[in-house]
Amino acid sequence: MFKTLKQHIFRSPYQSLSAVLVVSLSLFLISIFFLIGLGSQVVLRHFESRPQITAFLKDEIKLQEIDLLKAELTATGKVKKIDYVSKEDALKIYREEFKDNPLLLEMVTSKILPASLEISTISLDSLKEIAESLKEEKMVEDVIYQEDVISAFGNWVRTVRKIGLAVAIFLLVISVLTILVILGMKISQRKEEIEILKLLGSSPFYITFPLYLEGIVYGLFAAFISWALSNLLILYATPFLLKFLVDIPLVPLSIVFTLEFLGGLLVLGVIVGFLGSFLAVLRFVRSVR
Repeated sequence: MFKTLKQHIFRSPYQSLSAVLVVSLSLFLISIFFLIGLGSQVVLRHFESRPQITAFLKDEIKLQEIDLLKAELTATGKVKKIDYVSKEDALKIYREEFKDNPLLLEMVTSKILPASLEISTISLDSLKEIAESLKEEKMVEDVIYQEDVISAFGNWVRTVRKIGLAVAIFLLVISVLTILVILGMKISQRKEEIEILKLLGSSPFYITFPLYLEGIVYGLFAAFISWALSNLLILYATPFLLKFLVDIPLVPLSIVFTLEFLGGLLVLGVIVGFLGSFLAVLRFVRSVR
């Protein structure tokens, strides 16, 4: 059967190559959307893990009042983390940020810098609610949070997911149809050969298994090609991403993730190849009845 498979593939190499290239392109584009969606999710989690709201406190506030405010925020169940930044800590941060400008350092002391609370919420949807409640607190001088930036990025991530899912389904359908058409053409060309095998007593499994295997082989080759192209693209884009993302741990990709990514593409390739070949065989069986 494996010898028959080899003959089927190399007997019409251009059709086989066309099937592999079309499925490779589809899986490559699916890979790109998957990596963009995954990368966007990592970036979003990075922003979610960092302080999203900064509440500057009045100078006369007491530590007991700060603890009470922290307890009230925690009780809402929407706050993930609260960090208190004292005046001395604020001065250390200021000195670190402006260490290259001695003139600015001489003019600032801890007395003129406000203490603050840095708050991270569990969900980005809770940002506005927490920020508005802080603005109503008498002990809070000012509240800063990047509502527009974070909300827009969250919406962008959700949009990428929806578009990526729609494109992936469309491309998978195209891949299955491509294998269906090409294997259907090959089966039609071997119609007499199949009839002879039936007359010689060959089992249906012996006749159809090489056809199923052929579609699976197309899917496996396409998966390897798309995986290789995706990794080349990532390697090419890594220097730019490192400069752009700075401290976000997105690249380089770990070996474990790369192998898992390959495994996922191989499984997807097998599914696409088997579905295409199964439908081609089913179509042929119906046509000869």
